[in-house]
Amino acid sequence: MSNYRQLKVWQKAHKLVLKLYKATEGFPVSERFGLVTQIRRAAVSIPTNIAEGQGRVSKKEYIRFLSISRGSAKEVEYLIFLCKDIGYLNEEDYLKLNSECVEILKMLNGLISSIRV
Repeated sequence: MSNYRQLKVWQKAHKLVLKLYKATEGFPVSERFGLVTQIRRAAVSIPTNIAEGQGRVSKKEYIRFLSISRGSAKEVEYLIFLCKDIGYLNEEDYLKLNSECVEILKMLNGLISSIRV
């Protein structure tokens, strides 16, 4: 596949970034340079590494970047859990975001497996 934007996992990851930017808009101002920055950077890292990996020459490099993307998705998974526990996300929003995160992780695992073949 020549265009990363055609990958369903990239599309879902990009949508998750947009949702997390919106969700974190209402966080306390005191978190602007803390948790808000952390969760946004981790979220942006997911589709960014998918895109960068696809631009690499070898399968090994592509898989490495997909693995970094997977690590960022796990980071986001924890951060949204933390946000729920400290009261910045309600249960409903947490469950939706977590479900999307888990789906992206599964898709990344599938993509990595398909490249290794």
